[in-house]
Amino acid sequence: MITHRKMKIKFLPIALLFAAIPCFAQGQQTQVVDKVVAVVGKNIILQSDIENRYLQYRLQGGAVGDAGSLRCQIFEDLLFQKLMLNQAEMDSITITDDQVEAEMSRSISYFISQIGSQEKMEAYFGKTLSEIKDELRKAKKDQLLQEQVRNNIMSGVEVTPAEVKAFYRELPQDSIPMVSPEYELNQIVKRPPVSVNEKLAAKDRLYQIRKRILAGESFGTMAVLYSEDPGTASKGGELGFVEKNGSLAPEFEATAFNLREGEISEVVETSFGFHIIQLIEKKDNMVNCRHILLKAKVPIEALEKAQNQLDSVVKAIRNGEITFEAACKQYSDDDSKNNGGYIFNPATGSNRISLQDLQELEQVYDEFKNLSFVISKLEVGQLSDPVPMTTNENKDAFRLVMVKKKTDAHQANIKDDYNLIQEWALQNKKQHAIDTWIASKSKRAFIRIDEQFKDCTFNFNWQTE
Repeated sequence: MITHRKMKIKFLPIALLFAAIPCFAQGQQTQVVDKVVAVVGKNIILQSDIENRYLQYRLQGGAVGDAGSLRCQIFEDLLFQKLMLNQAEMDSITITDDQVEAEMSRSISYFISQIGSQEKMEAYFGKTLSEIKDELRKAKKDQLLQEQVRNNIMSGVEVTPAEVKAFYRELPQDSIPMVSPEYELNQIVKRPPVSVNEKLAAKDRLYQIRKRILAGESFGTMAVLYSEDPGTASKGGELGFVEKNGSLAPEFEATAFNLREGEISEVVETSFGFHIIQLIEKKDNMVNCRHILLKAKVPIEALEKAQNQLDSVVKAIRNGEITFEAACKQYSDDDSKNNGGYIFNPATGSNRISLQDLQELEQVYDEFKNLSFVISKLEVGQLSDPVPMTTNENKDAFRLVMVKKKTDAHQANIKDDYNLIQEWALQNKKQHAIDTWIASKSKRAFIRIDEQFKDCTFNFNWQTE
């Protein structure tokens, strides 16, 4: 995931830390003597709820100083979660079975992708897939209800420019954080076209694989052997359950949702290449399918031609025969040519990218790979030689990169870092909205807390009966 710099001020409660973590424990977990330690409306908190989350935190490498204080913090987070569930019931908020199944499928797919296979996941948790789903279903429904309540709390929370400036003025000078060096980067991209012959060759290879599967060979085995999708090949091409929401390539989605269970599609072309798809299971607005992807290769001659074209362009720019902006508009094959070739951070939408963010983007997006190495050799205003790249559609290309601007490490200020300070101010205002909500709702709800937590130092004065 892409992480962002955050100020050391109070943000959303730690409840969000555990929101994506399943509440079921591993088979090897030490059993605790269970009991009800709190009641919030009709919702209860068990001792095991606290211990499970404490163990999860430790397993994730969380630092533990005072274990008692951490348990108190976890307990208060659970009180907040149960208070939101209580409010969801009072507001008659409903979550459909389809929503729960979609969220659960996404989580299962994530677990499998991280652990390696369904069998390894079952061994890790000491439960069958069916048992994992049964335990996860209630947790996911609660999570969706809590998210809806939290969205309602923060609905309409915005900050004006005046509020941003006031927020910044009120920060103690010694607590204003340092901002890492940031870059503004521009590019000129040449994407050599794939020839018709290469497309036909890839399509024909896929047809031959399809014939072998129809003759009785395993689709999963063929995917492991031949698919060029690095994310699914090792899993037999299986994608896991996905919704019909545009997250897949349009041609792929349209085909997958029109297949019958077990049916294998004809060859489908998308911007990523050529696919054959087999539907495993369909549930309402979701499908689980597997696919095999083959890509039409860009000929070496076309790549060399693209490199030579950019060689001529960079020489013309360096000799003053054409400006970078004009060359970008005239020669670049990338959509970025419409905004001067700026490279935007997809996580923030900004054209300013810190070195840390850039290195993290390199782990996620193909088109960012090796970019930090390229710019490490450039001064501001300097243009690189043509360097190879992979597009976000996993196709070979070449580009020129220029460091348009570099901001050195500095203490955050309104002039240079307005968007960043605006984000901090917004988060602070959202936190205030949540604090106000808890203070109000906790007075009206029935809350009973076990005596063992009487010495906890809470952030809120929880009403107890």
